Amino acid sequence: MLLNPYKYILYARKSSEDKNRQVTSIEDQIKELTRIARENDIQIVEIISESKSAKKPGREGFNEMLQKIHQGQADGILCWKLDRLARNPIDNGNIF
Repeated sequence: MLLNPYKYILYARKSSEDKNRQVTSIEDQIKELTRIARENDIQIVEIISESKSAKKPGREGFNEMLQKIHQGQADGILCWKLDRLARNPIDNGNIF
């Protein structure tokens, strides 16, 4: 039985445009966040990942995730760093 009744979407993103930067891979983000969720009794209902910059709005996975939260399919987001979610004012406004 889960102690935490909330449902989370695990969101992993890596910008496909900055290949030279040392950013944690999508696979590593998923692996580490899954471990953290298991250790903290966090229920992950879906994993959404994408390789796209967050500088401009319009990411399909991000928009799908927000829609599922608005529809009540999930209560929150589990992500590696806040900058994985948004780097533009429109997405920032939708998250916060």
